[in-house]
Amino acid sequence: MHFLDIFSSILLLAGVFFGLSGAVGLFRFPDFFTRVHAASVTDSIAAILIIGGLLLQTSFDLNTAKLVFILLFLMITSPTASHALAKSARHGGLLTLAETSTEDKQEKAQ
Repeated sequence: MHFLDIFSSILLLAGVFFGLSGAVGLFRFPDFFTRVHAASVTDSIAAILIIGGLLLQTSFDLNTAKLVFILLFLMITSPTASHALAKSARHGGLLTLAETSTEDKQEKAQ
């Protein structure tokens, strides 16, 4: 096995690990904002690692250029979409877990 094949396999497996850990974070975290954060960060890292691993498997031709454009597109749109989602939830009145527990304590005190 070639060095690039081994390094590519490591990048691909690391990307799969981050993708799966982000999926687990969607189910395990307590509120919407931490779930969005887990999904967006791990999604970006997983995309970089997976496309990096695929780039090492190409023969540096047109497929390489396509993968680079896909990576650039994902690096622009994924954080932007996560930010827009969190901002619209905040604008809609959704509170974080800490703010919700603070409001509950204030209501109990009254």
